[in-house]
Amino acid sequence: MSTEPEAVQAVRNLWWCGLSGRMIKAILVFNNHGKPRLSRFYQHFSEDMQQQIIRETFQLVSRRDENVCNFLEGGSLIGGSDYKLIYRHYATLYFLFCVDSSESELGILDLIQVFVETLDKCFENVCELDLIFHMDKVHCILQEVVMGGMVLETNMNEIVSQVEAQTKLEKAEAGFSAAPARAVSAVKNINLPEIPRNIKVSNLSPFV
Repeated sequence: MSTEPEAVQAVRNLWWCGLSGRMIKAILVFNNHGKPRLSRFYQHFSEDMQQQIIRETFQLVSRRDENVCNFLEGGSLIGGSDYKLIYRHYATLYFLFCVDSSESELGILDLIQVFVETLDKCFENVCELDLIFHMDKVHCILQEVVMGGMVLETNMNEIVSQVEAQTKLEKAEAGFSAAPARAVSAVKNINLPEIPRNIKVSNLSPFV
């Protein structure tokens, strides 16, 4: 059961209820030097265009003062004034959501906080290296929060439970798939009696 205050969860549910269409266009995580650590686009862009968007977005966000608000218009490559870039800066990483201009800035900031806190709980003090070396798990966590540009879940405890269940299932499947290989290895290690060699046909002639 969630330990999150009911009032907080109720506010989140109000933010996301009644949503229709694809409100999130992209989710980007890059470090202080502009190196992408996570990129998920919910609209088709070529690989080159994605890289250009990441570079432009980093330039727009990184040169902003820490004391200004955490949202601005989308860049020229990702929708301009029709979209907003909403981000949070944690240590060496920027977490950025590109969303429809009609969406609530505070709601998206809260969603970013949920995503980061979930990562922190799953990795026990998450850091940049976790995003590099555990990319599959990071994407799994993100898919529990957002899929196809739509918000699925904002309750951190529920997200963690789903991720843990998925991890257990993957470990069970890995063990099952490895069973045939273990069986073959076990058979190879059995000390079978040595098979007699050089049996001559003439030795069998009395019985023929």
